[in-house]
Amino acid sequence: MAIASLFTDISTEMLYPVLPVFLTQTLGASGSIVGLIDGCAQAAQNIAQGISGALSDRLRKRKSIALIGYFLAALSKPLMGLSTSWTGLFGARMLDRLGTGARSAPRDALIASSVEEKKRGRAFGLEGAGDNAGAFLGPLLAALLLSLPQVGIRSIFYLALIPGLLAVCMVLFVTDNPEAVVAQSRLGAGLGRFPVMYWKYLLVTALFGLGCSSNAFLILRLQEAGMSLQATILLYSVFNLVAALVSYPAGYLSDQWGRRSMLLLSFVIFLIASLGFALSRNGILLPVLFVVYGLYQGISRSIGKTLAADLVPPELRATGIGWYSATVGLFQLVASIVAGELWDHIGHAAVFYDGALFAVVGIIGLLVLLPRGTGNGLCISASRSPEMCQPLSTDHERPTQ
Repeated sequence: MAIASLFTDISTEMLYPVLPVFLTQTLGASGSIVGLIDGCAQAAQNIAQGISGALSDRLRKRKSIALIGYFLAALSKPLMGLSTSWTGLFGARMLDRLGTGARSAPRDALIASSVEEKKRGRAFGLEGAGDNAGAFLGPLLAALLLSLPQVGIRSIFYLALIPGLLAVCMVLFVTDNPEAVVAQSRLGAGLGRFPVMYWKYLLVTALFGLGCSSNAFLILRLQEAGMSLQATILLYSVFNLVAALVSYPAGYLSDQWGRRSMLLLSFVIFLIASLGFALSRNGILLPVLFVVYGLYQGISRSIGKTLAADLVPPELRATGIGWYSATVGLFQLVASIVAGELWDHIGHAAVFYDGALFAVVGIIGLLVLLPRGTGNGLCISASRSPEMCQPLSTDHERPTQ
């Protein structure tokens, strides 16, 4: 699955740093449209992840659902390149994110069930390293292709199909071995069995997510500072390299120190980077801040899902991870739409002040709502408050782990 993530992110990240420029310079879209498209696409991805996670738990099928998602995401790439208006690209981008969402929760459930609990952080860190390594290589490949005189910006979208199909091929080698649990009778049947701590975690995620808008605004900020397209793509590649390098160590440390501590660190890094992007006019400092932001990306991606997996019972693992991701996506949609309006009507720095504000709110929420000891393969330290691990409903005999 880590190798599949490597290939699929090569495919996706060949396009991501090109998309804002393609939208604004080729298709004539505004900053508000960029925020709308990326926010809606991300929300679609994460809502699909919630639905596919619940479906995966109900059917006890991981591989087949994931395989469909990988294929749809690969197919969407050339469709984006064929677009002649932002509305056409919007439709293809939605297909891409729906496919990505459909595959993600079943994939994460496969990963969570493939290792013992005390190594779960490392498992997600390994997959995150593959994902972010692909995100490092994808922009490099795009920059190399764009340096060739015969390759135009649309050609990048067509060529991205190749690594996308390689990812599909890798999934064919995966063994589908879901937990031996009773399937739920309907998609929402397990929601009442989520523990209180899981819902508090979703609330923290939502509060922080209100300021976590699309990375497209970081790319536009670099372009505004005078960086060339190729230099921006190369810097974006370095950003993803940092995220790849930190993913596995972050997962390992979360197994030792707990998820809460690592998640708090990622929130603080996001706050520092947001303030830096808001305040700085320095053409040298902005690239440095962008690379620092990669630390947040690498830590939060693996730790966020690992903690969601920790806080739910095994038979609802894909559902729990899926609805965590749905929360991330919905609030990133709101954040991206707001950021687009701030970018167009108030000022570019306002986007990043908004991110810093909600980072502070998220940090406070994390400290207040998630007690010390949350994570590390456990719902919460039993010596502190074992009742916090109990489900909201008492209709089921088996408590959550």
